[in-house]
Amino acid sequence: VLSSLPLQMLLYFNVYYFPVWCLAEGMILQLKYHLLPWHYQFLLVTAFLILSLAECSRLYLGYVGNLQQK
Repeated sequence: VLSSLPLQMLLYFNVYYFPVWCLAEGMILQLKYHLLPWHYQFLLVTAFLILSLAECSRLYLGYVGNLQQK
């Protein structure tokens, strides 16, 4: 079974950069949250949560899939 080393390296670095992105995006969201109308507030928080969950699942499935060749 061969796994892709470049893909594994990209996943490895992405695991460490994702919390930095999440923290920066959360801080920016907090700064501009009170300046926006309620519907934009809802859309921003919803998009942030969906993107964060999708990225977590993508990284997990990438690790598992690359190491097991699925």
